[in-house]
Amino acid sequence: METKLRIALQKKGRLFEDSYALLREAGIKFNLGNGRLVASATKFPIEVLFLRDDDIPQTVNDQVADIGIVGENELKEKGFKLKTVKKLGFSKCRLSLAIPKEIEYPGLSWFNEKKVATSYPKILKDFFSKKGINAQIHEIAGSVEIAPGIGLADAIFDIVSSGSTLVANHLKEVEKVMDSEAVLVSSQNLPPEKEAILDQLIFRINAVMASSSNKYILLNAPNDKVEQIVKILPGMKSPTVLPLAQKGWSSIHSVIKEDHFWEVIGQLKENGAEGILIVPIEKMIL
Repeated sequence: METKLRIALQKKGRLFEDSYALLREAGIKFNLGNGRLVASATKFPIEVLFLRDDDIPQTVNDQVADIGIVGENELKEKGFKLKTVKKLGFSKCRLSLAIPKEIEYPGLSWFNEKKVATSYPKILKDFFSKKGINAQIHEIAGSVEIAPGIGLADAIFDIVSSGSTLVANHLKEVEKVMDSEAVLVSSQNLPPEKEAILDQLIFRINAVMASSSNKYILLNAPNDKVEQIVKILPGMKSPTVLPLAQKGWSSIHSVIKEDHFWEVIGQLKENGAEGILIVPIEKMIL
């Protein structure tokens, strides 16, 4: 019987969409079906369980699933001792304290003796304990942001992404407690044959993530400017320099970080670069 690695994914929502996109880019495709809870991938030995995001840490801890993709916030809240294999760079958010916008906020001491509604009581309790704050924590499952408006709490502790939900509910963010993003986690003791499959999966994920954060750059430059331009574009090892048909000119090829592009482009033009092309990279094997 073929050994398969079992991965737990959120069954719907943004985390599922980002996780599904990552696996698809890594060449791992599976039939979602209609309301299916289990699916097998084609051409890769992996089986997918679709779960609520807050059930994923326990499912991996209990070894019902071997690995899972979950938000760091859920991982910390559940408190299971799982191995964080890789941070995935998507589904980024933060956990923050927020209060009604009309209240003047003097500092963290404001929360003493206040009622705070949250879906993350463990994280908040630990934070208040470290800061010496004595507050009443009310655990709520969902729609935390309405609690102050209906008189259920004085403040909230919840996920913040853009902040638009806080604004819509007349709240303002006053204290960030932690940043969160999606992480790939595994149980502590995978058998060797499953570790080998996990290694293959991580190899593919690394290739996808590297390609998304880098761009391939091609440009033409006078030969007497090549040395300066090569210093600007170190590339993975060093840029590729090829002679052009036009005498005295070369074509330079390299890879740059996407977030460095605008910083670099001005330097390239100042040093005589022309015909600059920036091309997306589909996969990048390091």
